[in-house]
Amino acid sequence: MATSKKSRRPLSEPSATRLLLIRHGEVEARYQKKFGGWIDMNLSPNGKKQAKILAEYLRGKTIDAIYASPMKRVQQTLAPTLKISRHKQTIFPELREIDFGKWTGLGWQDVQEQFNFASHEWLHQIHHFGVPNGESGKVFRARVEPRLREIIKKHPGENIAIFCHGGVIRMILAILLKLPLPKTNHFDIEYASITQVALHPHMAEIELLNFTPWRDLVA
Repeated sequence: MATSKKSRRPLSEPSATRLLLIRHGEVEARYQKKFGGWIDMNLSPNGKKQAKILAEYLRGKTIDAIYASPMKRVQQTLAPTLKISRHKQTIFPELREIDFGKWTGLGWQDVQEQFNFASHEWLHQIHHFGVPNGESGKVFRARVEPRLREIIKKHPGENIAIFCHGGVIRMILAILLKLPLPKTNHFDIEYASITQVALHPHMAEIELLNFTPWRDLVA
């Protein structure tokens, strides 16, 4: 007697792990358009408004865990979200911004004149030469990557919000997309923006890039 064969259905792909990479809101005016780095500055009044709009947008999203930099500008951006979230944050010092060393507090033009490179080459300088008295791209990556891998490993198939800084988001994208850090200069990472990356077994996929609820959803 012939035996029946069970139909073989392909196994479904595991749910992707999603990272919501969220930059802090606009900083106080005296630090705008400057290399802020480890200066522990506050948000501007506009930055606080951005944080509230961001929180309202995130209210409708499924978030399974929240990680954050300890710096003031990030904590003030995250505060409205924590008020309406069932989750507490986990603070990782490794998520703080890159140390800009002697560039700290300087504007783009000042850095260009004092260190003799064009402003658009700043990531190239960090990647290849490092910052005088600051962090090189190699040191920066060695700080960020272990925590990033730890977060991903802990939350398979979940949605994770990481509140941090523009430089940290660029480094995370460089790691996940397997890009040299200078290539991330092609991405704009605006204040209080969300960049969403889906981590599939075979690839990392950008699903949302530099989405700003305060600008894109508010007339």
